[in-house]
Amino acid sequence: MADSPSALNCQVPEFSAAMTGDQMFQLSDYAGKTLVIYFYPKDNTPGCTTESMAFRDLHQQFQQANSALFGISRDSLRSHEGFKNKLGLPFELISDPDETLCNLFDVMKMKNMYGKQARGIERSTFVIDGDGKLVKEWRGVKVAGHVDEVLEFVSAQT
Repeated sequence: MADSPSALNCQVPEFSAAMTGDQMFQLSDYAGKTLVIYFYPKDNTPGCTTESMAFRDLHQQFQQANSALFGISRDSLRSHEGFKNKLGLPFELISDPDETLCNLFDVMKMKNMYGKQARGIERSTFVIDGDGKLVKEWRGVKVAGHVDEVLEFVSAQT
């Protein structure tokens, strides 16, 4: 996408999307806060559950670092609400069924799943500073140790 924040320190274009808790996410609502947005393939799968629980367990530390945390996948809001409640997630999940945000952040990739090529979300995390600039990205994330690394980065920003 032409507006993709593909380079660090680029302004992220304004966007909005439906999220859990009957709310709308609006990027401009978080001016002055560091945003941590993590894209994950699917609710209720082992890696995504582990990653979401790791973000949950460190949520208070992210808040202390003036960071707001959001997870994004292509799952429906109904699926997200169930996943959020099951895991006790203290942050909202954004639904992107039409892949608008996935395309904006260029996270849709061809992946090998059970020996077949399938198009899906590449596990990725993005940090957007209080001025709306992309300041850090992790792509092709391996879950183990990742959330600690993200927290270390945002904590160093404050």
